[in-house]
Amino acid sequence: MKIPPRPKVILRHCDTYDPGKIRVIVREAMEELGLSPRGRALIKPNCVASKPQFPHAYTRPELLEGVIMALRDRVVEPLEELAVGERCGITVPTRFAFEGADYYPMFKRTGVKHYHFEEVPQVEIPLSHEGRLRDFLFTPEPVAKADFFVNCPKFKSHPWTTVTFSMKNYIGIQDDRHRLIDHDHRLDEKIADLQYIIQPELIVIDAIEAGEGRMLTPKPRHLGLVIIGNCQLAIDAVGCRIIGIDPLSVDHLRLAHERGFGPVDLGSIEVSGDVSLEEAQRRAAGFEVGLIRVEKYFEGTHITAYAGPPPEPERTDYCWGGCPGAIEEAIEILRQFDADCDAKMPRLHVVFGAYEGPIDAAPNERVVFIGDCARWQGEIAGKPIAIESLYKHRRTKNPYSAKHDDVYEKMISVTAKFAEAARSKAPVRLTGCPVSVAEQVLALVAVSDIKNPITDPVNAIKFNKHYLAWRGATALQRLKGQPYQVAGACSRGGAAPEVTAPAPSAEE
Repeated sequence: MKIPPRPKVILRHCDTYDPGKIRVIVREAMEELGLSPRGRALIKPNCVASKPQFPHAYTRPELLEGVIMALRDRVVEPLEELAVGERCGITVPTRFAFEGADYYPMFKRTGVKHYHFEEVPQVEIPLSHEGRLRDFLFTPEPVAKADFFVNCPKFKSHPWTTVTFSMKNYIGIQDDRHRLIDHDHRLDEKIADLQYIIQPELIVIDAIEAGEGRMLTPKPRHLGLVIIGNCQLAIDAVGCRIIGIDPLSVDHLRLAHERGFGPVDLGSIEVSGDVSLEEAQRRAAGFEVGLIRVEKYFEGTHITAYAGPPPEPERTDYCWGGCPGAIEEAIEILRQFDADCDAKMPRLHVVFGAYEGPIDAAPNERVVFIGDCARWQGEIAGKPIAIESLYKHRRTKNPYSAKHDDVYEKMISVTAKFAEAARSKAPVRLTGCPVSVAEQVLALVAVSDIKNPITDPVNAIKFNKHYLAWRGATALQRLKGQPYQVAGACSRGGAAPEVTAPAPSAEE
């Protein structure tokens, strides 16, 4: 880990998405930080979703273009590679998100290489630190090979982790198979573990138009800032101070601080630039973080939510990192696609975790138990119901055998489940840990007349074009026999070693 002894965070005013102006801002910041790119330089934006439905969810291409030009301005020795890479939201092709974000024209203008992280070999990175969730993680090969890593997140709220600044952006350095593993009530610990893969030497946060309240469907908030730094824990700590929260109240930041990834105290961070911290705080006054329990979130709608504790209730009484937050994002997506979403939704009851209270469902109202850890026993409309937990401890989940969730397979299986439940008048059980946002979107569509975003004409042609390209690329990768590589051997390839399920860490 290359953590500066006294990190710098630079707050710069930038009113518009002008690549030329951003170029100057980032170049001057790199001069102040004494940074020059070298070897394989890789830029990682936040492109979880993009236009037309998610215009404020991603790092804008103008900001990336400014960063690319600034990096070239600061080159001393010729670079081996300059590239941009990302994995967008689960089950959606990154190609689809890149097109919606207008990244491809920017790639062409700047001549940079680009990677769709789900389409490249994945490299095993061993972990040995105390308190880790597992003994190894996988990351895309371009990340494992990077000599100069640049993190370019969007300044946003997050309904699971409070904020998604620099450290949370690391969820996108895993493909779907590995991203979903540990994306549960210990998500913040997973984010902290991901920090051991690589640390950025440069962070440039797009806070010109920030996003508050949500992750995929945030409300735009004009902050007029570009935030640059050389330590992502320090830059996230300053970001927290800007919106008025204690960085140590954000669990992945607290864990990273405890593990030595940098300071969070402003006295140990040098803050400079043409915008003072006080002015940045004034611009962000009242910023919404969107951290809300699912029961409260659905109050006043046709959906009633019930949430019991997840496994390991001694750690937390609520699964902030899994299924409950996913359904909140799912309904927000559907509201973007269908203005009559809430009116079209019938009375629905959704249950998470080991819930022990009553479920007040009438005989004609649907009940859905969501997630492997859902567990309940009682009567629904006079009929006895027993739902057993299907949760399996993380030590039984072998990353080598993890599989991609195919959105069309999910569509067929979810539709079939709800059709059978309608005939039998029985509750529906959606399995998974977690059940993804995409699958919960499909579930809500299945119980209503709400438009399906995947089959909607606005998206269908482009989505299917990119879906087929993605599946073709991954099929070719399998034919080559190198879906996985071993850390330290990523430049020469080789077959994946035989493994069994990883042993639990001492903590477990």
